[in-house]
Amino acid sequence: MAGCCPDSSCSSGAPELNSPGWRRALWIALAVNAGMFVAEVTAGVAAGSAALLADALDFLGDAGNYAISLWVAAMALAWRARAALFKGATLGAFGVGVLASTAWNAYQGTLPQAEVMGMVGAVALAANTGVAVMLYRFRGGDANMRSVWICSRNDAIGNIAVMLAAAGVFGTSAGWPDLVVASIMAALGIAGGWQIVRQAIGELRADERAPAAAAE
Repeated sequence: MAGCCPDSSCSSGAPELNSPGWRRALWIALAVNAGMFVAEVTAGVAAGSAALLADALDFLGDAGNYAISLWVAAMALAWRARAALFKGATLGAFGVGVLASTAWNAYQGTLPQAEVMGMVGAVALAANTGVAVMLYRFRGGDANMRSVWICSRNDAIGNIAVMLAAAGVFGTSAGWPDLVVASIMAALGIAGGWQIVRQAIGELRADERAPAAAAE
């Protein structure tokens, strides 16, 4: 594709790395995630829901990830891969933090408010589904682009899980469905972070080998 990439990372069919469409999608995703973080952390604290707080933390991490992606969009492959490496490690760390929060809520025996969980989860699902659809065509790019797609995909899955947790809490009058969903979301974050880190490391190694290969 003509004008596909400014460096050797270009591959057939890959999305353009710094196109106006890519940057516009990132700005929209950043605004949506920042707004939903404020809404969900407020609702999560009010409702006593570990799943909502887990989802809010994910929104915060994604907002930061989109900001970093905007910053490195026009940079060389090595810098984009380093940014993706940082984002993948951060996503994994968030997952560990959510697990700790879930364990604390389990110890406290908190019973969350199912109605609040369900309503906020539905709004968050609508927001994240829109972002995921918008970013779908960029899923086949480098580790930086892939990290953005993975984050948006994980968010939409997490919102569905929050709504299932709300239904479980409502049906059982117990807090364990909220804790189960929060644990699953944490595991999803850790797994997604590992995928991003693995691809970023591969791109960094390929970038290091490129000068030697060109000299032969």
